[in-house]
Amino acid sequence: MEERENGLPDLLDLQEFDEEALKQESEELLEIRLLTKDNAVFARNGGGFVSLKTGGKEYARVGIYLTFPLTCPEEYISVREADEKAREIGMIEKLSQLEKEQQEMIREQIRLRYFMPSITKVLDVKEEYGYAYWNVVTTFGACRFTTQMSGDAVIHLSDSRLLVTDIDGNRYEIPDFYQLSVMERKKLDLFI
Repeated sequence: MEERENGLPDLLDLQEFDEEALKQESEELLEIRLLTKDNAVFARNGGGFVSLKTGGKEYARVGIYLTFPLTCPEEYISVREADEKAREIGMIEKLSQLEKEQQEMIREQIRLRYFMPSITKVLDVKEEYGYAYWNVVTTFGACRFTTQMSGDAVIHLSDSRLLVTDIDGNRYEIPDFYQLSVMERKKLDLFI
């Protein structure tokens, strides 16, 4: 193995560089494959996860990701391999184009991945040392969480709809800010 001027081995000598394989992989990544009821079969596997058969390949488990989770939750759904690379297998253009049973499996996976309780009551929000400590009631019960005061912890999705993301990445929705009481809205003045 040859050494360069700095005494380190030449990286090209350490591993074979296959330009053709890299080119083919790049083309595959850029290709959009639409998954339809004619070329894809989604099924539930033994562990309750979703599997996929398409293009002569079988995937024992796939991940379901929304391309536009807030604006188009049933369109342009990315289906990916369920490993750490999460390479895209294909895209479902419209969920309604699949069989009813398959639609429900996909919706269930979406609900699990994009779990987002709605905040129905704001009991308290205290600011301390650059963090906001929330005490709220959600559609799934009472909840306490922490957000950072700086950054994008609270995002306006519309004039009245808010998305709150805590320091752990959990998301909460306030569907209509104006449905909260005056006192609750006053507690959120720091964010509005």
